[in-house]
Amino acid sequence: MPTGASDAVPGRTAAAMTQRVRLHAGVVAGLGAAVLFGAGTPVAKLLLGQTDPWLLAGLLYTASGVALGLWRLLRRSARPRLARRELVPLGGAVLFGGVLGPVLMMLGLAHLPAGDASLLLNAEALFTALIAWLVFKEATDARIVLGFVLIAGGAVVLSWPGEPQVADAWPSLAVLGACLCWGIDNNLTRQVAHHDAGWLAAVKGGVAGPVNLVIAFALGAQLPGLPAVAAAAAVGVFSYGVSLVLFIKALGALGSARAGAYFAVAPFFGALLALLLGEPFTWTLGVAAALMAAG
Repeated sequence: MPTGASDAVPGRTAAAMTQRVRLHAGVVAGLGAAVLFGAGTPVAKLLLGQTDPWLLAGLLYTASGVALGLWRLLRRSARPRLARRELVPLGGAVLFGGVLGPVLMMLGLAHLPAGDASLLLNAEALFTALIAWLVFKEATDARIVLGFVLIAGGAVVLSWPGEPQVADAWPSLAVLGACLCWGIDNNLTRQVAHHDAGWLAAVKGGVAGPVNLVIAFALGAQLPGLPAVAAAAAVGVFSYGVSLVLFIKALGALGSARAGAYFAVAPFFGALLALLLGEPFTWTLGVAAALMAAG
C-alpha cells in the first residue's frame, strides 16, 4: 500500500460527513425559515384591516431589525468586515428584499385572500432558481425545471381573474412582483451569506424598515392602536427576522436554487393556516395547490 493511502480514505470520509452535516443543517434552517415566514402571511392579512400596507411593511422590518440588533448587542457579537465588492450585493438585497418586496406584498395582500397570496409566494422559489441558473450559472437538471414549470402553472391559475382585466389581476401581480424582488434579494444575499446571518438580517431590517416608515408617514399613514403595533412587531421579529436569519444560513449551505426549493414549504403552510383561520376553500386554490405540490 502506498504511503499515506491509509489516511486518504478516512480523510475523505470525514470530509463527506462534514458536508452531509452542513447540508442537513441547511435543510433544517430552510424549512424552519419557511414555516415562520408562511405563518406571517395570514396574520399580516388580519393586521391590514387596521394598518396601512406601506406602514405595515415598515413596522415588520423595523421590528425585525431592532430585535436582531439588540440580540447582537446582548451577545456582544462582532461586526463582520465586508469587502468593498460585497457592498453592492448587500445594498441591492436591502433595496429589493427589504424595501420594494414587502411593500408590494402588503399592497397585494390587502386585496387578496390570504390563502391565494400564500400560494402565490411559490413564485419566489421560481424566480430565485431562474436567476440563480440564468445569471449566476448554478447547476440544474430537467426534473427541477419541470417542477418549477408546474409551480408557475399554479401561479397562473391563482393570478387569472377570469377575464383579461388588469384591474382584477393587479393584486396578484403585486404579490408576484414581491416574489421577483425577493428572488433577486435571495441571489444577492447568497453572495454575502458567508458572513454572520444575524448581522445581515439586522442590517436589512434596520435600514429597510425605517425607510418604509418614513415613506408611509409622508404619504399620510397613521399608526394603529398599540395592540396592532405589538402584533405587527411580533410578526416582524419571527416571520421576517428569525426567518431571514435561518434562510441566510440555508443559502450559505445549499445555494440559492436549493434553498429556495426548501423554502417553498412556506406558501403551503401559510395557505393551510389561512383556511384554519376561516377563509373559504375555492377550486382555484385547490388546483393551484395541486400543481404547486407536484412541482
